[in-house]
Amino acid sequence: MTDSLDCFTAYDVRGQLGVNFNEDICSRIGRAFVRVLNARTVVVGCDSRLSSPRLAQSVIKSLISEGVEVLDLGMAGTEEVYFATSYFGADGGIEITASHNPEDYNGLKMVKSNSRPLDAKLELLKIKVLAENDNFSDSRIKGKYNDVSKIAREAYVTKVLSLINIPLVNNLKIIVNCGNGAAGPTFDAIAKQLTNLGANINFILIGFEPDGTFPNGVPNPSLPKNHEITSNAVINHKADFGIAFDGDFDRCFFFDECGEFVPSEYIIGLFAGYFLDKESGARIVHDPRLVWNNENIILKKGGKPIQSRTGHAFVKQVMRDENAIYGGEMSGHHYFRDFYFCDSGMIPWLIMINLISKSNSKLSALIKRSSSAFPSSGERNFVVENVRKVIKSVEKNYESIALKIEKLDGISFSFQDWRFNIRPSNTEPLLRLNVESKGNPSLVEEKVKEIELLLFNSCD
Repeated sequence: MTDSLDCFTAYDVRGQLGVNFNEDICSRIGRAFVRVLNARTVVVGCDSRLSSPRLAQSVIKSLISEGVEVLDLGMAGTEEVYFATSYFGADGGIEITASHNPEDYNGLKMVKSNSRPLDAKLELLKIKVLAENDNFSDSRIKGKYNDVSKIAREAYVTKVLSLINIPLVNNLKIIVNCGNGAAGPTFDAIAKQLTNLGANINFILIGFEPDGTFPNGVPNPSLPKNHEITSNAVINHKADFGIAFDGDFDRCFFFDECGEFVPSEYIIGLFAGYFLDKESGARIVHDPRLVWNNENIILKKGGKPIQSRTGHAFVKQVMRDENAIYGGEMSGHHYFRDFYFCDSGMIPWLIMINLISKSNSKLSALIKRSSSAFPSSGERNFVVENVRKVIKSVEKNYESIALKIEKLDGISFSFQDWRFNIRPSNTEPLLRLNVESKGNPSLVEEKVKEIELLLFNSCD
């Protein structure tokens, strides 16, 4: 009889401690990871959660039992695992993290050689089946352990800064909310090197020390209730802008000089323009939730917009398939061709420094035209019992009047002057709704209420 591991999501592992995730499960997944990938060298890192060090040790022991050479980063961000996997030529990498989830959750993010995403229907599924069967025996040749945290961090900082042409900035003031996650030490290493390069930036730090109890709240900057601490700091310190990271800092969120949270769909458009100015005709990948602003900027700049399913594994694969220079998700993930087609939370704020310094503009001014031309609802989340039934009801209601219907991820409906996407979450038991319009914010709210009413009626 095998255990059913429901901690596996569409593209990684995420579970609640003591419920569907523990050290034994981590060990089994680690061993399965080695066998599916035939790995001989594996990078391991972990976030700042209280449970992460012991879960990491469980993974490390399982890898050594399989004869693997472990390259341990210690506490590090997910993107540092991505980097180190390619930098050291490892066969795979594993980050122990639950990202933005509450402190009683944890999980695993995994990549194979060259920082490539696992194939969800092949490799990830095989890992799940092997871990569930739990039929392992130790390798006759034990693996070995190497602490590479110092050399990996130094090399990572060099790599990140090599991707951005940082101007000699003077008197720029930036609020940095690390959320007591893993970001603090890595950010500090980058900031120190920036100073050495001659950038004069005043960083004002919040939640800088890693603390797995998350005294300032769960490290999920996308939640409106978590905006206030960063927003107030921007206003009180008269900062140029603010940034906030999630727990493993593979996502970065921005606040303008007025303390207003900047929705990530407008950051995607801004960055798309930045990269297309560097490489005309390049491909830009974005998710299908809110698309009109992205498509407008990319096409005007002579680029090619390409949609991908939501989720880091899917976006990375499309990025690779298309050799795209940049990709973005409205969840705050930003992907870069020159960073192994992976997502990074540190590269975005370095790009923002570049944009603000060269344009001599405020962040609010940089995104105002986009937010006015294509207002959006932001992501609205709903708890429903039967997701499939509800989506089918929505489809039936709009299919006869929509100008265009797309089913790449959930279902999207386009009309003359508004559009919406509705889809089940890949990581949480939620139904997610996004609505956008052409220059009509009141229409956005009207349609959100219309669809919300339909959702509740469908649940009756």
